[in-house]
Amino acid sequence: MSAIDAISVVLMLAGAFFFLAGTVGFLRFPDLFTRLHALTKADNLGFGFIGAALALQSGSWAVAGKILLIWLLLMISASACSLLVARGALRNQIEPWRKP
Repeated sequence: MSAIDAISVVLMLAGAFFFLAGTVGFLRFPDLFTRLHALTKADNLGFGFIGAALALQSGSWAVAGKILLIWLLLMISASACSLLVARGALRNQIEPWRKP
């Protein structure tokens, strides 16, 4: 196993951890707004790690650049969709959770 393979495995495991953490946050958090935050942040970071591992394994600058562009598009679209869902919830008078 080469050093690049070992680094790729570590990056993939880190990405899987963040995807799992986002899923647990989605299932455990009390309201829409905290769930959106967990999914958006964890999924963006998880894909960043997995994309970095794939870019290392590709061996091509062109493929690595495409993966980077996909990650940037994912970050922009996930943030925009999260914002739209949160605004829609606020317009429909869905209150954020408050500690009792």
